[in-house]
Amino acid sequence: MRYRHDPEGTRLPIRIDSTSNGEFSPIPLSVRNLAGNRLAQENATRNARRLGLSRRDFLVSSCGAASTLLAFNEVNAAMGRTGGRFELPSEAALDPAAAATALEGREFIFDVQGHFVNPNGKWIRDDPGRGAGFRFEKTSCSLAERPGPNSHLDCIGPEEFVKDVFLDSDTDMMVLSFVPSTREAEPLTIEEAAATREIVANLEGNHRLMLHGRVNPNQDGDLEAMDELKERWNVCGWKTYTQWGPDGKGFFLSDEDTGIPFIEKARALGVRIICVHKGLPFGPRSYEHSQCHDIGVVAKRYPDVDFLIYHSGFVAGKPEGPYEGEGSGDGIDTLVKSLIDNEVPPNSNVYAELGSTWRFLMRDPDSAAHALGKLLKYCGEDNVLWGTDSIWYGSPQDQIQAFRTFTISEELQERYGYPAITPELRAKIFGLNATRPYRIDLEEVRLRASADDIARRRENYRNAPDPSFLTFGPRTRREFLNLKRWEGSGAG
Repeated sequence: MRYRHDPEGTRLPIRIDSTSNGEFSPIPLSVRNLAGNRLAQENATRNARRLGLSRRDFLVSSCGAASTLLAFNEVNAAMGRTGGRFELPSEAALDPAAAATALEGREFIFDVQGHFVNPNGKWIRDDPGRGAGFRFEKTSCSLAERPGPNSHLDCIGPEEFVKDVFLDSDTDMMVLSFVPSTREAEPLTIEEAAATREIVANLEGNHRLMLHGRVNPNQDGDLEAMDELKERWNVCGWKTYTQWGPDGKGFFLSDEDTGIPFIEKARALGVRIICVHKGLPFGPRSYEHSQCHDIGVVAKRYPDVDFLIYHSGFVAGKPEGPYEGEGSGDGIDTLVKSLIDNEVPPNSNVYAELGSTWRFLMRDPDSAAHALGKLLKYCGEDNVLWGTDSIWYGSPQDQIQAFRTFTISEELQERYGYPAITPELRAKIFGLNATRPYRIDLEEVRLRASADDIARRRENYRNAPDPSFLTFGPRTRREFLNLKRWEGSGAG
C-alpha cells in the first residue's frame, strides 16, 4: 500500500477543527467552519478526478492544500468574513506550479514552542494510569503495538516528534518547551528533553533543537534549580506559567516576592530570556494571572531582559477586534494596554509568540486580521515570533501553509493602521525575528542545516511523503476532561 496513513484520503491537509492544546476546553466549529470543510471535501473529490489522481494523492500534494484554502476563502467571503483571506490564485487548485509558488516557501522557520511527551518517562512509570488521558485519534497509529496499556504513547513520542516536525513540515529549528507541573508529575523532564535533543543531534541535526528550562518561582526549589538548568543542560531561556502554582495560586512577574527574584536570578545567570505563558487560564482561579497587566511593568524595569509572551495573551473563544483603549477587553488587548501604559515602544524587549493563537485564528479571518494587526502594530514587526504548540496539533505544516498565504484586507490596514503582511514580513515572523532574542547566528544555522542528515532525510522522504493529517490534542469536552484527570496537566 502506498500510504500507511489515510489511504482513502478522508482527511484534509489544512485542519480546521476543534482540537485544543489541553489548556482550554475544545470549542465547537461554527456553521461557517463546517461549511468550509464540506466544500473543501467536495472540491477535493472533483479536483482529484480532473487531475486523474486518487483523493489521497491529491490531498498530499500542494494542490490539495491550495484547494482547501480556496474553499475556506469562498465560504468566509460568502458569510461576510473578509477582514483577512488566504491569498493564492484560483488555478493553484489544479496547477502544481501555481500551488508550489504559493505554498512551498523557502523561509527560515524557527518554531519557538514545541512539545511532546516521553512515552517511557518517570511520570508514566510512577502512575501508568496517566496514559489513559492521552487516548486520541493521533494515538491510534501503527506504532501502538508494543505490549502494555500505554503503547499508544509511542505515537506522540520522540520519533514521531521528529517526523511530524522535521519531515512533514518545513520547520528548520524548534525550541522544546515544558508544561506546568509539580516536580513529581512532569510528563517531560529536562533530562528526557535533553535526550531528545541528542536524538536530533545524532541525526547530524546540529542546532535544530533548543531547550527551555521550566521555572515556577512560586514552587519550592525552582529558583535554586536554575543554576543546574543553565550549567548542565545549557537551556536557552526560561519558561514560566504565571497562572500556575502548586497550591492553585498564580503570580505576576511584577510581584516582589516571586516574579522579581526570578527575573533577577535570570539576569545574574546571563540567560536573559523570560518566556511567560499568558492568555490561556487553567480555570477561573487562574484567570487574573493569565492576563498581561504585569508585562509592561517588568519590561520597562528590565530593558536588558527579553520577555517572550507565549500565546500573545490570547483568549481562545473570544473574537478579536481593534484595540480601543480603556474600553478594550482581555487577552491581547491587556498586552497592548500594558505596553502603552508603561511606554514600552514597539520592537523593544517584548515579543509576541503565536503558538495555539494562530492555529485558533485560522478559523476566522476577521479575528486573525485584528489579532495579527494589533501585535504587529504595538509589539512591532520585528517582535512577533512563530510558534505552533505542536505536536498537540500534529505536524505544523498546515499552520505554515495557511500563514504563508494570509493577508490583512486593505480596508483594515487603512482604518486601524495595521501593516500589510508581505513576503518579507512573513519571513521575519517565521524565523528571522527569533534569531535576535535567542542569539542565533542565522548564516551558521543555514550552513549546518543545508547539509545535515535531517535535510537529506527530508529530501528523500518528500519523494513519497505520507503525512498523517492528524491532530493530537483533545477535540471534545469528554477528551478534554479525561486529559485533565492526570495530575499536573496543562499543555503548552
